[in-house]
Amino acid sequence: MEDRGLSAYAAELIGTMLLVLFIGSILSTATGLGVTDFAVIGLLHVFVLAMLIATLGGVSGAHFNPAVTIALATARKIKPPDAVIYIVLQFIGAILGALIVKLIFKDEGHGSYGTPSVSDKWLQGKNLSGMFVELIGTFALMWAIMGAAVNVRAERSWAPWIIGGTLGAMVMCFGPLTGAGFNPARSIGPAIVAGSADWSQLLVSYTIGPIIGAFLAAVAYTAVALTQQERLFGGRLVDTDVPPGRLAGEAEALETPGERPIDKLS
Repeated sequence: MEDRGLSAYAAELIGTMLLVLFIGSILSTATGLGVTDFAVIGLLHVFVLAMLIATLGGVSGAHFNPAVTIALATARKIKPPDAVIYIVLQFIGAILGALIVKLIFKDEGHGSYGTPSVSDKWLQGKNLSGMFVELIGTFALMWAIMGAAVNVRAERSWAPWIIGGTLGAMVMCFGPLTGAGFNPARSIGPAIVAGSADWSQLLVSYTIGPIIGAFLAAVAYTAVALTQQERLFGGRLVDTDVPPGRLAGEAEALETPGERPIDKLS
């Protein structure tokens, strides 16, 4: 695990602020949100998250999400003290982003600045139903992060689009149900600024749900994909910072000249 510094902390604050700013802006201009609207909102998530990962991924790892940070801490990809600082700065960044939305939209209409809520129409406003939806969406997001960014054998250049595309797809799919938070900071920050926080819903649906979903995805992906690779090549792959195709011990794993390591995973 590498040590994080001030640049990484600043990247998490700025990245989360921009994420919440752009999401809150598009949600504050939308009225009567329907499936078609969430298709456009989903595309916004794709492009914004892809941009942030491409520009800040090499600085901080581009978490921008407390649930992701907690899951990566359990996978030993980030040290606990750094994880705590990341989470604090993510919440601060989310509040700052929502404050900028409030500043821009003086007559913002909804007045929620992008705060998600559990649908009364589809989920009868039930917090546990919302938690389950948020869990599934965050599971998919974290699965993409594990496969495209944490797995050192992945093609890293595709990570921004794979991760951003997964988030966008989850927004298109689950947006009408919960507003597609999948991120405690992105959900709680605007709620604090709006001054109308439903804390029971924010805790159950938008905090516990995403944290459990991200944790399960990290554990499941490690068991399904990374553990087998570790047996073949040695070492903890999530702790390795070498490019794909150049893992320590990979050459020793080849039993015959010319055999590709990828063939040993089939």
